[in-house]
Amino acid sequence: MTPTPIFLLSLPRSGSTLVQRVLAADPAVATTPEPWVLLPQIYAMREEGVLSEYGQIPASRAIRGFAARLPGGEDDYRSALRAFALGLYASASPPAARFFLDKTPRYHFIAEDLFDLFPDARFVFLWRDPRAVVASIVETWGRGRWKVEPWRPDLFGGLDRLVAAFERHRDRAVAVRFEDLVADPPGAWPSLFDHLGIVFDERVLEAFADVDVEGRMGDRTGRLRYATLSAEPVTRWRATVTNPFRKRWLRDYLDRIGVHRLATMGYDLDAMQRELDAVPVGMRSLGSDLARSAYWRATTRRREAALERWTRRPASSRRTKGSS
Repeated sequence: MTPTPIFLLSLPRSGSTLVQRVLAADPAVATTPEPWVLLPQIYAMREEGVLSEYGQIPASRAIRGFAARLPGGEDDYRSALRAFALGLYASASPPAARFFLDKTPRYHFIAEDLFDLFPDARFVFLWRDPRAVVASIVETWGRGRWKVEPWRPDLFGGLDRLVAAFERHRDRAVAVRFEDLVADPPGAWPSLFDHLGIVFDERVLEAFADVDVEGRMGDRTGRLRYATLSAEPVTRWRATVTNPFRKRWLRDYLDRIGVHRLATMGYDLDAMQRELDAVPVGMRSLGSDLARSAYWRATTRRREAALERWTRRPASSRRTKGSS
C-alpha cells in the first residue's frame, strides 16, 4: 500500500518535531528525520535559487526542453516526480502505515508545488509566535548570540510564502498553533487528528516520548528537552530579549509581518507589540549584537554585489564545460 503524504509546513524552530513525534506515535503514521528529498527535484526546473558546478540555468532549460517532448509535456515529468516521491515514502514506511509524514521546514520554498504535485496529500500548517521562533534560533543555533541573519530566508520570505500558500489552499489544509497544542492538548490535538482522518487516541500524548526522529537534519534539542507536553516554551522568548537592540529588532520584525499575516496565523499584532514593550531589558550582549548586525549587513551587501556582477556577465562566459 502506498501511504498518503502528510506535509507538515512551518518555519524552523516552530515545534514541528514535537508535532511530528505525536503524530508518528500513532501506528498509522510513518515518518523519518527531515527528508529534504523534494527540494532538489522541484528546483531542477528552476533557473533561480541554485548555484551549481554543472550550471543550473542551462540544466533547467535542458530539463524543461526534455519534458516538453514527452507525450504529456511537463505533466508527464511531474507525474514521474510524484511517483518517485511516493515510491520513496512507501519504501520508508512499514506495511501497516496509511500515511507518511514529511517534515522538512524549508519546504516553504516549494509549498505551491507540493499542492500541485500531490492532490491527495494532507497539509498541516504549524504556526508559532514569531518572537519565539527568533528566540529559539538565537538560543539553539546561536547559543545565545544574536545570530539570526543566516535564517533570514526562512524568517522573512519563508513566512510570506507559508501564509500565502495557506490562504490560497485553505480548503485543503489545516492550521494549528504551537501554543494551543502545548497549552490545551485535549482540545487542540483531536481536531488535528480528525482532519487527517486518524482516530485520536489520547495515549499518543504520552507515547510520543518514545518516538525517535533523530537524524542528521532532525531536531535533537527538542527531543531531549520535551518528553512531555508543556506550555513552558510559550513565554521563554522573553528571556532572550536582553537589550534594546533585540527588542527593536523583534518589533520591526512584527511590523514587517504585519496585521494581516499575523491574523491569518491567529495572532494579534497590537497585543504582541504591547507584550514586547513590557519586557524589561538591560545592556547585556548589546555591543556584540550591534557588531554582529553590522558584519552581516556588510557581508550581505558584498554578496549581493558579487551576484549582480555575475548575473550581468554574458551568458557565454558563465557556461561550464559540457553545457554548450
